[in-house]
Amino acid sequence: MAGRKHPGDGDTASRILDAAERLVQRRGFNGFSYADVAAELDITKASLHYHFAGKAELGEALIDRYANRFTEALSAIDSRRSDAPAKLAAYANLYTRALRDERMCLCGMLAAEYQTLPQQMQTAVIRFFDDNETWLRHVLEVGSDEGTLSVSGSPSNTARLVISSLEGAMLVARPYGDVARFQAAARQLIASLVARSPAPTA
Repeated sequence: MAGRKHPGDGDTASRILDAAERLVQRRGFNGFSYADVAAELDITKASLHYHFAGKAELGEALIDRYANRFTEALSAIDSRRSDAPAKLAAYANLYTRALRDERMCLCGMLAAEYQTLPQQMQTAVIRFFDDNETWLRHVLEVGSDEGTLSVSGSPSNTARLVISSLEGAMLVARPYGDVARFQAAARQLIASLVARSPAPTA
C-alpha cells in the first residue's frame, strides 16, 4: 500500500506518465520497462512503484489519461466546428498531430499488443475505441441527416471504417516518416464520405 502523499507527488506522477506515454507511443507497451522510465527521469524504481504499484496499473492510468484528453479534444471539435465534414477533418488532424511528434495513437499501439496486455488494460483499450466510435457515429448520423455526408451502410459500420482506416494509415506512414502520406489517405477517406452537390440542371 502506498504511503501518505507529499507535496510534489502529483508532479512526479505526471512526469512518470509523460515519460511512459512517449515510450509506449514509440516502442509499444512491451518495449519498455520501469528501468527505462526511471533512467529517463533520473528517479528510482522504488519511486515508480510508490506511484504505480505495477506496470499494469501504470498502463491503465496511461489509457485513462489519454482517453480523457481525447474526449476533451472531441468536445472542442464539437464546439468549434459547425458541419460534419469539418468535424471529420478535425478528427483526422488529431492523428496527424501525433505523427508530427513522431508518435502513434497510444491505444492503436496497445491494440497491436492486445493479447499480451493485462485484463484491465484490454478493457480500457476497448472502451477508448467504443467511445470514439460513438462520437463518430453521431457525426455521421448528423451529416447524413443534413445532407453534408453520404453514408452507405450503417453509421456504426462507417464509424468503424473511419477509425480502422486512420489507425492503419498511421501505421503504414510510420516507416516512411512521411506525415503527408497519412494526410493524403485521410483526405481521400473524408472526401469519399462528403456528399456531392447535385449537378445543375440545364
